[in-house]
Amino acid sequence: MQSYVNRNATSELQQSLGHNPVTALIGPRQCGKSTLARHVLQNRKDALFLDLELPSDMRKLGDPELFLHEHADRLICIDEVQMKQGIFPLLRTLIDKDRRPGRYLILGSASRDLVRQSGETLAGRIHYIELTPFRWTELAGGAGKKAPDFRKHWWRGGFPPAFLADNDAQSDTWRRDMIKDYLSRDIPAFGFTIPMPTMARFWKMIAHYHGGLLNASKFGQSMDISHNTVRKYIDILEQTFMVRTLQPLEINIKKRMVKSPKIYLRDSGLLHTILEIDNMTELYGHPAFGPSWEGWCIEQLIGALPLWQPFFYRTSSGEEIDLVLIKGKKRLAFEIKASLTPHLSKGFADTIRALKPERTWVICPMTDPGYPIASGARVAGISECLKELGTI
Repeated sequence: MQSYVNRNATSELQQSLGHNPVTALIGPRQCGKSTLARHVLQNRKDALFLDLELPSDMRKLGDPELFLHEHADRLICIDEVQMKQGIFPLLRTLIDKDRRPGRYLILGSASRDLVRQSGETLAGRIHYIELTPFRWTELAGGAGKKAPDFRKHWWRGGFPPAFLADNDAQSDTWRRDMIKDYLSRDIPAFGFTIPMPTMARFWKMIAHYHGGLLNASKFGQSMDISHNTVRKYIDILEQTFMVRTLQPLEINIKKRMVKSPKIYLRDSGLLHTILEIDNMTELYGHPAFGPSWEGWCIEQLIGALPLWQPFFYRTSSGEEIDLVLIKGKKRLAFEIKASLTPHLSKGFADTIRALKPERTWVICPMTDPGYPIASGARVAGISECLKELGTI
């Protein structure tokens, strides 16, 4: 195991603690929220940590109003806050009496709506920060140092225990245990009563459709459930950061556009484990090879520009761009190919002209310098592309 890995969210977390009464650090379980929080607060003597998975800490909030009032002069960090029902209305009342910054840091393993679990809002009082598993660029280890071979991160995924494991076998064992814990413990902890075998089968089906269009009716027929139930299950997986649905981009051109979103498992390591792919060599010959590379790249690219909105573009005739990032009137286009000699469709150049992006990349698993092509796009490796995005 290596030492602490500095996270890109560190600066934002420090700034938020200095400006907002409540800061919420949200993300999937085991992505490093507690480690980051303790690292940022390690020199603050006024910090008080509560881990609500510990019965002893949960008992301290038996009368939350009394406990929080008695420690009103401290920065209280509450880990797994979603386990304490009804705490948000109380936080709102306490904050309205004293709105000084840095009163509470709350950590949750779900989206802001699921963490809140009530109609109460802390709008104007809270800043949300989403922490993902390790992004590849976070693993450089310091200024001027290169990130490790992207293939290791692509294969193992970004969850810290999986990536930092001593070998691939230990990494795979952790991922299998994580999947079991998620199905047997995490989903029930959020109040969802879904049989473990049903969700396990559903998760595996998503893995097989990874990178494809989401057809809720087809999913439902395969599992003998309604399309509404399919959407409910996907919503649960989205809100717990396991799945990403990428929405189609609609632009004002005279073409019939695909309306269905695309679906991805957000962590490539979990994808490989669910599909029972044993090693990287086996992945190269597996049907999931291309979709796996596409999903991994999409997560890195979206993470590099978190303020940009992600979409994909596809017409009914099959013209497609895997990822389009939009901010205001600006557009960036990315076509992702799992080949060192990418083959682009005849309509690729026409599609780029229709989209009118400021920049277009064709991302390949290459380490050599990139090169321009006739359509105006640039064929490049993920490292070169992310470096350029860092300047935008």
